[in-house]
Order: sequence, then structure tokens, then C-alpha cells
Amino acid sequence: MLKELWAIREEVRDRNPLVYNITNTVVTNFTANVLLAAGASPIMSEGAAEAEDLARICSALVLNIGTLHTRQINYCLKAGEYANKYQKPVVLDPVGVGATAYRNIIAGQILQDVRVDLVRGNYGEISFIAGVDAQVRGVDNTGTAIDLPAIQKMSGEYSALVAATGAVDYLLDGRQVHVNRTGHPLLQLVTGTGCALSSLAGAFLAVAEDRKLGVLAALAFYGAAAQKAAENSKGPGSFATRFLDTLYNLSFKDFKKIAADKVYQQQPLEESLTENDAMEPETSITEA
Repeated sequence: MLKELWAIREEVRDRNPLVYNITNTVVTNFTANVLLAAGASPIMSEGAAEAEDLARICSALVLNIGTLHTRQINYCLKAGEYANKYQKPVVLDPVGVGATAYRNIIAGQILQDVRVDLVRGNYGEISFIAGVDAQVRGVDNTGTAIDLPAIQKMSGEYSALVAATGAVDYLLDGRQVHVNRTGHPLLQLVTGTGCALSSLAGAFLAVAEDRKLGVLAALAFYGAAAQKAAENSKGPGSFATRFLDTLYNLSFKDFKKIAADKVYQQQPLEESLTENDAMEPETSITEA
């Protein structure tokens, strides 16, 4: 499987997909740099007047509700409508859903009005959308449990892939569960790493024939780059720089070494897991 996932990573570099981001103001620069380092092409937009033009030419659309305001909400819905029209994959990052009624309503409206291909969030955000009690404080995930059957049901209801990322990443498609255990805790100490992962998943979705494998490839590649970057990092500052460099330079040899036995399909589907139950002693985190 690792060769197949790496082939998708190489396809991103070869095809340079254009990822159309309507994202939050905190993470714009970091997200763009992650996409560039991985071989994708970012475009950040705040103007609804260009929604149709960008939806027509983009490879994927990412909707991130991290810093909500009325104009952005209307833009997200309009861009999503055009992305659906032009059959471009749509990624929703429901940042902070579960923390406020406002975010809850908007996330629900997007899921109702836009055909979303992937919902990517932390355990708390995904659990909330799935109807499971979850603790969310701001953009942080304060819960440790994950109810996979409930999230599997959510995936089927929205006909969307769902990536619940945390100590262990779970990718669900309504039928199967894939697991990714690559990553490093320093990702939690750099603002925007979760948001950037959502946008990177959009790039991988855009080039993959099997979109599920595309998202899995993004999760595994991102986490492997984080593990490699952390080897010579002294803290979050040096890690952020090394992480971008590693996204650019990571070889298949290093990817294979890091990801071996950490990316797989999980059978059977377990009723629920906690981070402590799911983690191996050296398992790290791919969420911030």
C-alpha cells in the first residue's frame, strides 16, 4: 500500500493541483507554504465575485470556518455551489464546531447545501457533527474518545469521507475504516497545522483516482514529514521551518521507514476507542 500512497504524493508534485482556499485569517500563510512545499499551488480568496471563475479553474475547494463572519459564510456557500457545478472536490474543515451555536449552525448549513467530499477535523469536531457528546474549547479538541460507528454513520449520511485526526487518524467512508499512526506532538504547538492538513488533503484528493486513498496518502505523508522534521528540532519554532523543508524533501525511503506498519485498514470496526486505547507507545499526533 505504501507504494500506492507514495505514487499519489508524486502525482501531486507532477500535476501541481490548484487548491482554492476560503480559510481563516490565522492560518493563510502557513497553509499556502505547506501546499507549495508539497508541490501543490495555493490560491487564497476572500471575494465572492470570483467564486465561479476560481471554481472553474481549481482542482479542489477547501472551506475552513475558523474565523467566521457573514460575508465569508455566504462566500463558502456560493463557492461550494460552483464547485459542485464544475464537479470539483470540496473539503470542509469545521474548525471549532461544537464550541458555539453559531459555528454549529453554519457547519450544518454547509453540509446541507454543499455536496462535500471530505470532512476533516479533530476528534471533538467530528464527534459533534456525528451527534456524539464531545468537548470542544475554541479550536482545541479536549475529548479523548472517538465513537467510530457513529462517525461511520455520519459518513454514510453525507456520502462523504470523514477524517478524524488526533493521536491516531481515522479515515472512514461509510463502509471501511483506515488508520494512520504517523505524526508528532510538535504539530500541536504550531498554529494552523490541522488547517493546512485539510488543504493538503484537497490537493491529494484532486489527483487521486481513488479519493479515499488520496486522503490516506495525505495523512500518512504529512505525519511522516512531521516525524522526520522533529528529529533535529529543538522546539516548535525550528520544527515549523524543518517541517516545511521536509514536506519538500521527504524521500520514499524515509516515508517507507516511518510509515511501515502505521497505515492500514482496521477490521473489525470497534464500537469506540480512547486515545490511550488506540495509541502504541511511540504513536504521535497529527492534529493541531
